[in-house]
Amino acid sequence: MNLPNFLTTTPDGEILLTGNRVGLFHVVHYYNEGYSPEMLVCQYPTLPLSLIHKVIAFYLENRSEVDAYVAGCQTEMNRQRESGGRQLDLALLRERLGSRQKTETTSDS
Repeated sequence: MNLPNFLTTTPDGEILLTGNRVGLFHVVHYYNEGYSPEMLVCQYPTLPLSLIHKVIAFYLENRSEVDAYVAGCQTEMNRQRESGGRQLDLALLRERLGSRQKTETTSDS
């Protein structure tokens, strides 16, 4: 799929709205759920309405390719959900955060 300059592919294959962390998957998902462009701006207030309109126009002009991309994303999310993914170890996370805070405090002195 040839992407316009307002869409960017990350190294892991995710398509993002250029300069944002919002994915094409998310905009298309909500659009297909019945969200209007104005509702999408409420959902993602950092996105300008004009960009939402461009993304929707791109989607409508490339519907089969984008739908295939969205289906692939959904399949991968389902696979990860079913596999249980990695469980978050809160104790380890707290330990890492504490170590980082100590390092930052030491380097600030």
